[in-house]
Amino acid sequence: MKDKFELVSKFEPRGDQPKAIKELVSSIKAGNQFQTLLGVTGSGKTFTMANVIQKVQRPTLVVSPNKTLCAQLYEEFKAFFPNNAVSYFVSYYDYYQPESYLPQTDTYIDKDAKINQEIDRMRHEAVQSLIGRKDVLVVASISCIYGLGSPETYQKFSLIFKKGQEISHDELISHLLDLQYARNDYELWRGNFRVRGAFIDVWTLGKDQILRFEIEHGKIKNLWISGVPLGEFVVKNELEVWPAKFWISEKEKIKASLKDIEMELEDRVEELKDGKKLLEAERLQRRTEYDIAMLRETGWCHGIENYSRYFEKRPKGEPPFTLMDYFPKDYLLFLDESHMTIPQVRGMNEGDRSRKKTLIDYGFRLPSALDNRPLKFDEFMEKVGKTIFVSATPNVFERQHSAEIAEQIIRPTYLLDPEIEIKPSENQIKDLMAEIAKRKEKGQRILVLTLTKKMAEALSKYFKEAKVKAEYIHSEVKTLERPKILADLRKGKFDVLVGINLLREGLDLPEVSLIAILDADKEGFLRDETSLIQIMGRASRHPEGKIIMYADNVTGSMKRAINETKKRRKIQEEYNKKHNVQPALITTDIKNSLSANQAEEEIRLPNKEFLKEHIKRLQLMLDMARRNLQFEKAAEIKEEIDRYKDSL
Repeated sequence: MKDKFELVSKFEPRGDQPKAIKELVSSIKAGNQFQTLLGVTGSGKTFTMANVIQKVQRPTLVVSPNKTLCAQLYEEFKAFFPNNAVSYFVSYYDYYQPESYLPQTDTYIDKDAKINQEIDRMRHEAVQSLIGRKDVLVVASISCIYGLGSPETYQKFSLIFKKGQEISHDELISHLLDLQYARNDYELWRGNFRVRGAFIDVWTLGKDQILRFEIEHGKIKNLWISGVPLGEFVVKNELEVWPAKFWISEKEKIKASLKDIEMELEDRVEELKDGKKLLEAERLQRRTEYDIAMLRETGWCHGIENYSRYFEKRPKGEPPFTLMDYFPKDYLLFLDESHMTIPQVRGMNEGDRSRKKTLIDYGFRLPSALDNRPLKFDEFMEKVGKTIFVSATPNVFERQHSAEIAEQIIRPTYLLDPEIEIKPSENQIKDLMAEIAKRKEKGQRILVLTLTKKMAEALSKYFKEAKVKAEYIHSEVKTLERPKILADLRKGKFDVLVGINLLREGLDLPEVSLIAILDADKEGFLRDETSLIQIMGRASRHPEGKIIMYADNVTGSMKRAINETKKRRKIQEEYNKKHNVQPALITTDIKNSLSANQAEEEIRLPNKEFLKEHIKRLQLMLDMARRNLQFEKAAEIKEEIDRYKDSL
């Protein structure tokens, strides 16, 4: 078992990084519960986090406000810790329509979801790593506060099979079915097993691997393991099989739980009948009895999580088990972009409760369904480990709770915060066209931020008619088109990208030297102090970074954001002058194809037995990379798929 995090990087901490690392580590070792890393955009906050992780040496959870940022952090931490268990844990739904009821129109909407199997695998991998080792770093979205099933039960259900162990074909198959693996003798896939004569193949969840059992005369004759996709089977003396689902329970516990569910059903039906709600009573009895029958026969039913309180033997109102319960008590927690993440945690429970309360009132669910929920904020705070809030704009909550606020104002590249200029809105487009022309001559890119989707589209069209290469991006642009748009901007296929507020956090666009903010004086969510500071940060990755705010008035938010940016720029200029250093632009390569120096193992073909399954797996990975705006990774996976298809 590995115990130590090993940070691998050709860079050493620079700028304010060494000071921030020292302050945060000292605060944690002093026993402080909360601290803040206040780092400006481009100051290398992720590298600072990695250094803190290595020095503290604790299992680590990094929570980020959305899947795109999670994916970027996951890739960065994997590069920093290639010899450790770095995992990815986000909602595994590509599409999710929660169960709900609209009494105004008497419309019941059944739960409908499309599960991304690659993300499902990675969720299992994260949990299995936490159970088996200490050098674990999990990058998660806010889904980590949703119910997941008991860690004790998940671990208890893992089975170890040894060579020579007495077990029949039927007994092994029964064990696999208890672990919620499905039998499919025609197409082997994750969470399935197939039977071929004396052999049983199991494609596990978690690590992408296939386990092969050979059973003869009631004993395990041979065991093999094969990593997907290369398919080289290696002889083993024992194999471990983890559950295929998080919601799982022993048969005896299921029987006991069903009795409790039946008792609640009886009491609730009587309550509804006393309230003259006969239709609701009949509906609840019919639906719940069907679920009970499914649970009794198969150990699983659609919506099993709504009965989790009984399977986990939790008292009424007790919080559910979540990913956080799989961590030891002394773990390290980073709340990335905390100014966004903390409000998300606060709001999740109430929205879930309101929807479920309607389902309960109208006889679609038992009242115990309320205990399948995300954590309340106070419950979340009780489960956190030693916590570091990470943000360029921490809110009052972070500041008030932190024993230490480590500022990271000086970037390792010594780049300055952008210059800011306020211009009147009259003739703003004409003026903006002139500014764009200046930047185009230097081969630089421009972002233009509007307040509405229609204006973004109209302005992009106007630019094109004026012979300016431009595109727009907003929430209605298809997810899979966004990576290409951003990649084309960086490559110079067009010069101006018009957007709304989707360009604030997490996007690395070092070619952008100018950001124009239209209607900067329209006070509101898109133009508040936090949003403006985050937007301005997008221009701080370029030595000639500049912000132009088109406004006729200076709002309070504008004034505070401008003052904060100017204060930071002054600190940076004084530091550079004192230490005689010059700002340096560091850009990342835009890859279009697989690297030419790949290891031979990576480019050889998979075992033909699993080639079709591997292409299916790669297509899931390609879809996920595109959704997460990882256009470099998507290009690599696409070329790999094409190469494998040619060999079919």
